Amino acid sequence: MAGPSQPSIQNWLIVAFGFTALALAFSTRAALGLIMPVWQSELGWSSSFISSAGAAALIVMAIVAPFAGRLVDRKTPQFVMSLGLVCIGIGSAIVAAASNKIVFIIGYSGFCAVGFGIVATHVVSTAVVRVFDKNQGLATGIATSGATGGQFLVVPLIAVLLVYGSWRWSFAVLSVSALLMVPLILWLMGRANTKDNVTDSTIPDRSSITEDLEFVLSKPTFHILFWSYLICGFTTTGVIETHFLPFASHHGFPPISSATAYGVLSAVNLFGMILAGWLSDRVNRQILLASIYLLRALTFILLANVPGAGLESLFLFSVLFGVVDYSTIPVTVSLVASHVGRRVMGLAMGLIAAGHAVGGALGSFLGGYLFDAIGNYEMLWTASLWLAVGAGAMVLLIPVNAPDPEPA
Repeated sequence: MAGPSQPSIQNWLIVAFGFTALALAFSTRAALGLIMPVWQSELGWSSSFISSAGAAALIVMAIVAPFAGRLVDRKTPQFVMSLGLVCIGIGSAIVAAASNKIVFIIGYSGFCAVGFGIVATHVVSTAVVRVFDKNQGLATGIATSGATGGQFLVVPLIAVLLVYGSWRWSFAVLSVSALLMVPLILWLMGRANTKDNVTDSTIPDRSSITEDLEFVLSKPTFHILFWSYLICGFTTTGVIETHFLPFASHHGFPPISSATAYGVLSAVNLFGMILAGWLSDRVNRQILLASIYLLRALTFILLANVPGAGLESLFLFSVLFGVVDYSTIPVTVSLVASHVGRRVMGLAMGLIAAGHAVGGALGSFLGGYLFDAIGNYEMLWTASLWLAVGAGAMVLLIPVNAPDPEPA
């Protein structure tokens, strides 16, 4: 796998801006749940309507993800990230001015959702991998950790604006921040065209999307990573991000303590991603990824026993799960780069990210269905445990050595 051997300052700017852009995008996504009670009281919108808007945004993101990945394969990273930030900026401005449900849907589930699908971990990680060879995993881990960094860096600022201003000011500031980042990215990242740095010849430069898709789908490693990442989405975005706080509330944990535990999870998450990226440069990646999934499976055993063990066990789960939450990202990215190819990894990671979104939707729905049906989360934790074990077993089937490049 060829690439530049010495990362330049310009390449580290891609890491820095990738982190910042992800922090902003994921914080805008998190604002939906944070501001939901205010919309209910001020505008009379139901939780089902707001949740449906969020679900619609996830569907749009899943549709956009492969196309965004394809775009970063063919364009410069600053162009793609700027496009996504413009969409988020426009969408946030529309939401800030909205009092009508249709206008809100256009702003959040339309413009913002398209931006979320573009300013996403698969786009940022592709941009990073295409300019890094040395310390590739570490750079990817740092850049993509912005996805969780925003949850405890930017979201508290949104909450302050919500308390001392209004929800409209919160979205207005998000809009201005996104739009202000665009000229900075275009100026400071300059002429960083990652495509010029790639010498992987497995795919011709002018190949069609059909040819690229056929090539990606011909790789067994892609299918293993797709299904393992779908399970990843089920057990993280779908199960924990959606049902952790309701689970804590159901078992009588105070709201502040529960929210603090979730904040700890998010903080540890950031360091877990960076650690996983650093390790992916140094150890067997298949064993590393399998270990992450298996350790995640063990945390569900701990979570199932939290109700009888007290608040300390809730915080212990938060720390342990935080380590193995998003840490799959840099390792998966590294395996896609080596076993599928950097020239098409944007498309490949876009498809894998879409699978993650589908898994998240399934986990969210199944968790709610099971709780309504049996009145607890025990079956959901059991299902998550065995699915994580299955994902760990799957990734061990990936060859240790990358296959030889196929002729164009």
